[in-house]
Amino acid sequence: MLYTIIQIIAFQTLFLLVYDLFLRRETFFNYNRTYLLLTSVLSLVLPFVKFPKLKKITTNDVVIQLPEVFIGTKVPTANEIFIAEQAGIIIEQPQTPIWQSIALFGIALAALIFLFKIGKLYVLKFRNPKRWQGNVLIVKLIKSSAAFSFFNTIFLGERIPERERPIIYKHELVHIKELHTLDLLFFEVLRIILWFNPLLNIYQNRIKELHEYIADAKALKQNGKVEYYQSLLNQVFDVKNVSFTNTFFKKSLIKKRIAMLQKSKSKQRQLIKYTLLLPLVFGMLIYTSTEVRAQVKSVVEQEINSDFSNVESYTPTSIQVKPKVKQNVNQELTDAELIKKYYNELVAMKKNGASFLEIAKYADIGTENSEKYLLSKGEFLKSKAFMQYVVEHMSARKSEKGTLTTEDFQTFEKLTFDKHKTYLDYRAWKKTDEAKEHWESYSRDGVLRLFVKEIGNQSAEEKELFDRLLKQLENDDYEKIIMTDGKSTFVVNDYKSPEQNEVIESIEVPFSVVEEVPTLVECKDLMSNVDRKDCMNQFVNKHVNKNFNTSLADSLSSGRKRIFIQFKIDTLGYVKAIKARGPSKVLEEEAKRVIKTLPQFTPGKQKGKLVVVPYSLPIVFQVAGTNSTETKVSLEELVAQRDRVLKNSSEDNPVVIRLNRQIEAVKKNKSVNDKVDELTKYLKEELNKTQKDSIQLQNIPFSVVKVAPVHPDCKTLTDEEQRKCTTSKVNMHVNKNFNTNLANELDIRGRQEIFIAFTINKEGYVTDVKARAPHKELEAEAIRVIKKLPQFIPGKHDGENVDVPFSIPVTFQVNNTKKN
Repeated sequence: MLYTIIQIIAFQTLFLLVYDLFLRRETFFNYNRTYLLLTSVLSLVLPFVKFPKLKKITTNDVVIQLPEVFIGTKVPTANEIFIAEQAGIIIEQPQTPIWQSIALFGIALAALIFLFKIGKLYVLKFRNPKRWQGNVLIVKLIKSSAAFSFFNTIFLGERIPERERPIIYKHELVHIKELHTLDLLFFEVLRIILWFNPLLNIYQNRIKELHEYIADAKALKQNGKVEYYQSLLNQVFDVKNVSFTNTFFKKSLIKKRIAMLQKSKSKQRQLIKYTLLLPLVFGMLIYTSTEVRAQVKSVVEQEINSDFSNVESYTPTSIQVKPKVKQNVNQELTDAELIKKYYNELVAMKKNGASFLEIAKYADIGTENSEKYLLSKGEFLKSKAFMQYVVEHMSARKSEKGTLTTEDFQTFEKLTFDKHKTYLDYRAWKKTDEAKEHWESYSRDGVLRLFVKEIGNQSAEEKELFDRLLKQLENDDYEKIIMTDGKSTFVVNDYKSPEQNEVIESIEVPFSVVEEVPTLVECKDLMSNVDRKDCMNQFVNKHVNKNFNTSLADSLSSGRKRIFIQFKIDTLGYVKAIKARGPSKVLEEEAKRVIKTLPQFTPGKQKGKLVVVPYSLPIVFQVAGTNSTETKVSLEELVAQRDRVLKNSSEDNPVVIRLNRQIEAVKKNKSVNDKVDELTKYLKEELNKTQKDSIQLQNIPFSVVKVAPVHPDCKTLTDEEQRKCTTSKVNMHVNKNFNTNLANELDIRGRQEIFIAFTINKEGYVTDVKARAPHKELEAEAIRVIKKLPQFIPGKHDGENVDVPFSIPVTFQVNNTKKN
């Protein structure tokens, strides 16, 4: 609140400075009146207006708020009072802060003064004779020479000479017709609420000054200047000191009024001064939109040691070090109370019309938290609340359909069961080798993960493993490396080794973009490159499934396992440079063995020339649990074994009893698995539904989008011709504008290739331009050229404008002759 008040006073100061320096001496009285009224309102509104897009104009600062330090007695929070009451402890209720008491007292006193002034006016009105003249009530003040107006009432002193009364009447009549009393009452109300703000007195004085100028200017048209001046100078100033009345005789204003009457009319070009308001308001909006207020108190858990000795020999282009921050989330509540609180918030979001995707995003499901090693307490408890919400939502839906059974209740209970009942249990599990192995192996495509004992002090083995990951990152198939020790996180988004900056005679083109993919003889005759890609993928997948020895994974912990394989198909069609990353060395070697058995392929081509094609393949398989013997035996085998025993025995036989128990356990597990499949199906349906309703969130590639973006020179052609024409126009634009002499200036020789990627957004503008080249200056030149492309006709998918990614390779030959 205090910060908002300071902003209001600061904004009013700036508005008044502009008025006094540039506008006050101009004769645009009505414009000035509008300015004062408008800026007084803006000063109250702007502190609460925030435009997130304006935040991009300024640099984003990182603000870390330290823990609170209480001086004196800490005021108990509402949660502390509630918990104490439940425990039977009497705790002192929080008192109203002293500043609130002072503010309320000031408002009450200012309101009493205002009511006193109103009372004085009505006493004058009822104690003095009065008469109506049209819609105006004229009150004759006995033994007074005052003259002022209030709404439609004009107060005239009986001592005012008869010859001057018509002039004064016309003057006060202008105040009534122009509703000047409303202006003064508006500022009077502001003075009551913000009684401590002296700038409102200045505002009110400026507006009263303008009222007199406006009334003088209109009254002067009906009377001569000399006569009007005489009426101003010849009066005895018996003025009622009421701040919200328009007074004809006021000593401090008469000199200014006469000076303004003598001033020549301002020229129209002076109106340009009012445009000063635009940059002033825009600057205030930037300030209010970029202010940072900490919503969650946080402390830095550990400082990062940035001395990565194993990275010094490399030149990563984008490295981020993220300190792990521990959030202080509702420390007064238990885990169970917080889960209930988050669950209620999810239910409230559903009632307010939030989509399933929005609810999942609020619960931090499917966000960047999937890459975190250790979730915060709030994130962990939100995920548990989300699972409870999903299960109860499914239960309600089944109940409405009349398909809810007792077995469903048992299944839902098992689905919501978590071996980490509390956040402390979860943190303890994260310290185990099982958790570390699970985090490394559970990785999405394009992200490599590594857990180390201590960032900045890695062992020789950890450094060697990190070097291997850096080498993998050099290829386009991987986006980044995430390394963590559970406390701090080290992220490498891009990496180039010194060798990569040298000219490479053998060009590599990723499998996803190469014009003619490597393939088999039986796939070579297929019509399209897409069909040949599918044929190649199916063959590799079948080959791995057929030859991979999955029994090698039996020694691993149960759960889903992944092995990432990468290899290259050279210009002769042979497989080389095989790399594998998996949960164990044995599985990595097995993956390499299987890939080495692949046959010779027909090599890939780009622009009619043979090229090396990198290929990546994730292998995913499920390792069954080793602790439960019941799950290893099929239901049919158990039933058959029990029937064989029953032929020569009875139901009371201990062997039969044990077999019956095993059969029941297998049935229950099968039921749970069925319900898990049902839950997965439900989640997919919800997400698919949300994705269909929110197609604007998707990026549709140029080759897939139904209506591709169109270059302005190609809009008269057919759809297929427009695609070819747009691609041709982009190529011509690059050929025409790219500075090929730059390679000579950088002393780069041989064949050079630049990969450029950008997005044509929903408005048709080029955004997110990126380039990969042997030299930074070549990348900068490529980005400069692409940014000069004109506005396109945006692409459409299912009738909606969408963002369309576009990529283009730039290849040129630099002669080997050196410059003199």
